[in-house]
Amino acid sequence: MTAGSWCRPSLVSRLTRNLWPAAKALRSPSRICSTTSPPAGEPSGLPRTSTTRSSTWLGRYAVHCSNVAFSCKKHGESSTSIAVQATASGLDRIRQIYGGSVANELTEFSTSDDRWAFKAEGLATNANYSTKKTTILLFINHRCVESSNIRKAIEQTYSAFLPKNGHPFVYLSLEIDPQRVDVNVHPTKREVNFLNEDEIIQAICEHIRSKLAAVDASRTFLTQSLLPGGTWSGPIPSPHDSAVAAAAPSKTISGAAAARKTPARANENNLVRTDTNLRKITSMLSPAAATATATTTTGGPSSDAPAAADLAAAADAIAYETVDREATACRLISVRELRAAVRDDMHHELTEVFANHSFVGVVDERRRLAAIQGGVKLYLVDYGRVCYEYFYQLGLTDFGNFGVIRFSPPLDLKELLTLAAQQEKNAAAAATAVAEDNGDNDGDDEFDVAEIVELVGEQLIERREMLLEYFSLEISPTGELLSIPLLVKGYNPAIVKLPRFLLRLGPHVNWGEEKACFEDFLKELASFYVPEQLTRHAGE
Repeated sequence: MTAGSWCRPSLVSRLTRNLWPAAKALRSPSRICSTTSPPAGEPSGLPRTSTTRSSTWLGRYAVHCSNVAFSCKKHGESSTSIAVQATASGLDRIRQIYGGSVANELTEFSTSDDRWAFKAEGLATNANYSTKKTTILLFINHRCVESSNIRKAIEQTYSAFLPKNGHPFVYLSLEIDPQRVDVNVHPTKREVNFLNEDEIIQAICEHIRSKLAAVDASRTFLTQSLLPGGTWSGPIPSPHDSAVAAAAPSKTISGAAAARKTPARANENNLVRTDTNLRKITSMLSPAAATATATTTTGGPSSDAPAAADLAAAADAIAYETVDREATACRLISVRELRAAVRDDMHHELTEVFANHSFVGVVDERRRLAAIQGGVKLYLVDYGRVCYEYFYQLGLTDFGNFGVIRFSPPLDLKELLTLAAQQEKNAAAAATAVAEDNGDNDGDDEFDVAEIVELVGEQLIERREMLLEYFSLEISPTGELLSIPLLVKGYNPAIVKLPRFLLRLGPHVNWGEEKACFEDFLKELASFYVPEQLTRHAGE
């Protein structure tokens, strides 16, 4: 065992040369850093326990004594158990002796107080490091000692930061007036006491606590992957039960049988409904349709064959075609301003509810009210208004990148506009009749269907290139409607609302200003995509 500085190297070897009784009492032979062979008749060396103990104490002083090189090697071995350079810093010394897992999580601290006449400095692990046993390197006036009071105080300080049964690593160098230190506490002088011990320990622990609280770093937690298969929620069997079970004939329970076990019933107020993202598409089909589909697939006879044929015909009526094209990046300032306005008006708590909600069911078809569950709370929402906001924001998000719903054969634009204008005229006539009955008629009942259809048709045909580029609304020069935008794959808007949607694009869209035009068009498109009110059948 050698210790040296730049001016005076030291060598320690053959520790039991003149202690023959002690040497004979040693068990497993091993020598610490002997540079020469032992003389004839001398015991072969120190036991492994003494080697470990000597290395431990040497490692502590190697951490504390800066600018001093240390090396430790067993006799007969070529490698050294401790090798510290004189230029190594305190952090590097801990890394070489105690490992990188400790050194990577160390935080330096230093504090002093003239009132209690002490100065403390050292290195302590942060809250990201935890081990099963506390390691404290305590030096008082450059002498390695132990203090049960300091150990307990440091462990109590770390209890607020570490997990249960977690312990820290702390190197603490404490300088106190020698007249205030009592070294006659233990026969080996390993443990010491000093004046104002409680105050000094409290000051050091408060400083360490402030350092731990100020560390702004990520935490690492140990996790265990969930194993596939069933889980056992029953009590842990006792050794007696385990012995009885081992003596009894073994039975293998399949996964299906284990899945049929009834789980423990939970309180209803703590239940969270199944996430709709995990719902299969087959659950949306009626049992009769599902049975008919399965029967038709297998080729067997079924009385529900017409229902299956109708379902297949409905599926064939909507054919999706995927076209690979690059998304168009929108650089229009007006669209960016509309998106920013939506973000500024966002409600974070409500957004969280909708992001993780579970659909319960429709409450009122006429008023379009539905119930959803967020966490353990039940909410009543106007799903018509919610869909309107959703489709409007979706239109802003996918601006210039909409899908396409194509009509084959194309639809006549003027016929659609005429149908919508006639409906508006009938509604206006009905409102006029009611106003006349109430005596509130102002006499303004002019409604020229042909003129309105001509004006709106010309507006849409004139702006067909812009409508196709930004909204995938394609109109031919001859006035044929070829396609309309598709916002969500798998959801088709009510086609009966198409004439009114096209008619409202004339008077309800500000075609003279870019930002207002985009906003008005997307709002009309969102209204078109909102589902219609459901009507109750007679007798319901």
